[in-house]
Order: sequence, then C-alpha cells, then structure tokens
Amino acid sequence: MGKVCLGIVGLGKWGHNQVRVFCGQPRTNVKYIHDTSREAVDRHLEQYPFLKAARSFEEILEDPQVQALVIATPAATHYELARRALEAGKDVLVEKPMTVDVAQAERLCELSEQNGRLLQVGHLLLFHPAVQFIRQMIDAGELGDIYYLYSQRVNLGVVRSDENALLSLAPHDVSLSNFLLGASPKQVQASGGSYLQPGIEDVIFVTLTYPNGSIAHLHVSWLDPHKVRRLTIVGSRKMVVFDDMQTTEKVRLFDKGVSRLDYENFGELLSVRTGDILIPSVPNTEPLRLQAQHFLDCVRERRRPLVDGRQGLEVVRVLEAAGQQL
Repeated sequence: MGKVCLGIVGLGKWGHNQVRVFCGQPRTNVKYIHDTSREAVDRHLEQYPFLKAARSFEEILEDPQVQALVIATPAATHYELARRALEAGKDVLVEKPMTVDVAQAERLCELSEQNGRLLQVGHLLLFHPAVQFIRQMIDAGELGDIYYLYSQRVNLGVVRSDENALLSLAPHDVSLSNFLLGASPKQVQASGGSYLQPGIEDVIFVTLTYPNGSIAHLHVSWLDPHKVRRLTIVGSRKMVVFDDMQTTEKVRLFDKGVSRLDYENFGELLSVRTGDILIPSVPNTEPLRLQAQHFLDCVRERRRPLVDGRQGLEVVRVLEAAGQQL
C-alpha cells in the first residue's frame, strides 16, 4: 500500500503535536490541516508550507484521496466531527475523551463497525514504553495479584473554564487503570470541589472497584503546589512505580510485600518482605510518535487498533458515572 493520505483537524496544543509527528512519518501524506482560527492555520503553514489549509471540514470529507482524519479539537466537538468522518468513509483517530457522554460514544462505535472504518482513541499513555513494560510484568505474573493502584495527576494550572479537571485530566488515568487491570470497573465513586470557578471542579478524587476486587484511586487537580504524574501499583508479590515526571528511570520495581506464613500451633502470621529496588531499562521513545505509527499501520493493514472505540467508550462510561456524582 502507498502513502496514507490524511487530514488533521484542530491546531491547538495537541493538534500542533499531531501535525509534527504525522509529518515526520514515512509513507504518509498529510494533505490538509483545518482549524476555525486563521491565525493557527497561518502559523502552521509558515512551519509546514507543503500543507494545504482546507477551507472547510467538508472539503476534507469530500476529497476521495483522504483515507483518515486526526481530530484534535475540544472534547465537546469530537462526536459531531468523528461521526461525519465515519459516515464519509474515513478512518478516524480522535483525541481523548472520545465524547462527552456515553450515548455519543456508543453511536461512534456503531458507525465504525457498520461502515468498516477504524476508530482509534488518543489515550496516549497506553503507548508509553513504560506502561507497556508494566503491562508485560503484570501479564507475566511478576507482580502477583494486583491489590490496588493509585495515581496522581496534579499541577498548579492550566485552569480551564470549558471543562472540569475530570474531563481534562482523568481520561489518562482511567484508561491506564482499565488497561493495566484488563477490565472495566464495576463501581465508580467520585467527589470533588469547585474553588476557583463555580460549577467547575478543580480537584477530584475517583475510586474505581474492579470485578476481581482490585481498587484504583485517582487524584486529579490543577490546583496543587506540586506537579506530579505518578502511578503506584501494589501487587501480592511486588510493587511498581511509574513516574512520568522523571526524564530517565521512569519505572522502579520494588521487591516488597507481605507473605502469609502458616504455623500449625501459632495460626497464620504475616511476614513483611523487603527486597531490592530494580530500575529497569525502558526505551524513551515518544508515545505520541508510537501512537501515530500504530494508527497508520492499522490503516494500511486494516487491523483493529490497540485503543479502539470500544475501549474509548469504557473510559467515557467511567467519566460520565463520576461526573454524575460531582
């Protein structure tokens, strides 16, 4: 198959990065860029003069050469743009969250399946080499049974007015929890507070309970003195920490745990085990580049993406359930 021809819609922070990584992919023809901001379009044309600015979204949809669209617009617009692209016979990579409600996400999945089009959701961290490494350890049983995990995604800013911290930050951690635990939660609990803007939560705590009994606790906020991007997983055999703020040594494996010792005369005792700390060598490849490569490979080979619409839908289910409790 020749070059994949695609259009990129939305030229904000993430759209800019999508243009950068897709323009750097071999066997790829980024034909169109489109944004409602003329300033953003002109800025990208200065940097990438070989691109064409589409006069409208329809111009991209009506071009038979375009096989796929990358949608990096605000979350509230994802459904309408992705729906029209799928109905036009285009494969779609849509940023997270896939939609802002479950009914919309279900409809996109149906359209993708009915029209035989690929639908990939931009849950970027699932392509992170450190996350892939941890998933392999879990699958191999190295951590034992996963008791619980907890994540922190906090910072001072950027404060948003169009969405709360749940929609802005939690999609990362919900997708991580589902991916690493290999399931969707059976129970969602959430609480939060709106301190800077009425009705827009700045800090949110979410607790997810999974069918096997594992618990995930997520803390997201843009009102915090620390900048933290950390995930801790506690297993019956070992524990692991993924710290994405570290430039190197992002993963640390702790040979620590609690063992049950059976004594015939003294009943059951618990013994704390403290072993070595291992810092494994994990590639430092940019996850966004890996995500782009994967999407293009799926378009060429017509295979199901790692993060397809159904997985994106499960994240939206959690976000909607959590949002109803705030």
